[in-house]
Amino acid sequence: MTASFIYGISPARIVFGPGSWARVGEEVARLGLRRALVLSTPYQQADAEALAARLGERAAGVFARAAMHTPTEVTQQALAAYEAAGADGVVALGGGSAIGLGKAIAWRNDAPQVVIPITYAGSEVTPILGQTEDGVKTTVRDPKILPEVVIYDPELTLGLPVAMSVTSGLNAMAHAVEAVYAQDRNPVSSLLAVEGVRALRDALPAITAAPRNAQVRGQALYGSWLCGTVLGTVGMALHHKLCHTLGGSFDLPHAETHAVVLPHAAAYNAQAAAAQLRPLAGLFGGDLGGGLYDFARSLGAPQSLRELGLNGAQLDRAANLAVRNPYWNPRPVERGAVRALLQRAWEGARPQ
Repeated sequence: MTASFIYGISPARIVFGPGSWARVGEEVARLGLRRALVLSTPYQQADAEALAARLGERAAGVFARAAMHTPTEVTQQALAAYEAAGADGVVALGGGSAIGLGKAIAWRNDAPQVVIPITYAGSEVTPILGQTEDGVKTTVRDPKILPEVVIYDPELTLGLPVAMSVTSGLNAMAHAVEAVYAQDRNPVSSLLAVEGVRALRDALPAITAAPRNAQVRGQALYGSWLCGTVLGTVGMALHHKLCHTLGGSFDLPHAETHAVVLPHAAAYNAQAAAAQLRPLAGLFGGDLGGGLYDFARSLGAPQSLRELGLNGAQLDRAANLAVRNPYWNPRPVERGAVRALLQRAWEGARPQ
């Protein structure tokens, strides 16, 4: 007999397929937007300007200062630009930084959002905003944070560097791993999580071998969509708390941090959530923590927090911050155990 559960569906419109980015004007018009502000990082500014040109008179300009971990000071600058341009919505082009900025704006003024992701992080289909202020990263969940339209076009990811593709994909997989043992999990979210991880497990090695293969790029986008969708419907646990701490307080790179921490967080919860993790463990030889570690290493992903720039002397503070106001987790979040996890992740040791 199926247990009782509650499943909330995030009401986003998904436009998926090669060449689908050309429909951005149609989607902006469908939302009734007259002047959409295009958002990007400085690295993607030229692409953002080309997108604005394609939108023509429906573009209110380009704000190309999105930054990692969504600093609130950048959000305030973007809000000022939004008001000055007379914008009535946003189009975010890029990865988590641009998407996060769009969500930060929408949380404050309820601006409609169209998102065109070019990485695999999956945050574009969640009603969750992570933002950083005074060196502390916090998360907010609110329906108005969820973008109204997401356009997935594999052709836009063909030039995504292999290293970024790998860490971004591992970031997406982390959402699904935590989803299967979430306190508010349900049969639907667990099915999506396992399928999302399976798609990325198959796609990422193929991308490293043939980065410009549109078919496997599409498979990776499909997996990231599923993993992100799951994150938007259930709660987060220790893995995300650790990554928010390391990113917001120590300025470690977002996707790379997820890639390093994921095997260790999975191992931490392996016994406490054995039944829930079994389908995922089966995708990686029966040992999820060790299997994820080996998988990431085979793809050339970073293996240690040390190589990301974290100083060993910072581990005690990181552990203290991680156990402060902890997220629910299937295994108790104990300072000594978390400190040992961080030590192994810092050294790049295989998880235990």
